[in-house]
Amino acid sequence: MIKVETPPEFSRPLLVDALPAKISRQSIEADSDERAAIATRLDLVEIKSLSAKISLEPLGRTGLIRVNGRLTAEVVQTCCVTLAPIAAVIEDEFQLTFGPPEAELDEAEEIEVSWDGEDPPDPITDGAIDIGELVVEHLALALDPFPRAPDAAFEPPPEPEDTSEAKPNPFAVLAALRQKKE
Repeated sequence: MIKVETPPEFSRPLLVDALPAKISRQSIEADSDERAAIATRLDLVEIKSLSAKISLEPLGRTGLIRVNGRLTAEVVQTCCVTLAPIAAVIEDEFQLTFGPPEAELDEAEEIEVSWDGEDPPDPITDGAIDIGELVVEHLALALDPFPRAPDAAFEPPPEPEDTSEAKPNPFAVLAALRQKKE
């Protein structure tokens, strides 16, 4: 079976080889079709705006690239209690490091992973970093997972009334049969 990979809704790949030796700054903004597709993917009512400012900085000759970003979005989510639409403004900053895929690392450049240290670098895929997809991933992380309208209050449904008649105890029935035999 052939796996067909759909391209991301907000793809903005930057070729690593085309980046300058100093810091590169990018500003990106999603158009209406991209926002609609992202809203569907993230299960949002609407994304009114989505933009980001990204800086990419090569870290010497290590092959690593530090990405700093700040995203701003106006979204409409659904209240988890009343299902009413809730408007929200999302502002989030993120920082990641990208590096060559592990197969390209020399033994001298091995990356040590420690629970207390920084995360290992994300791999550079096909010689590019997709900053648009990076913004969508961080938008998804910044969203309130359980949005709630300010006046929403959960009221559990009423307990059903017990209308069934009391069933006789099966042992009482057996005791009555025993007394009849005697």
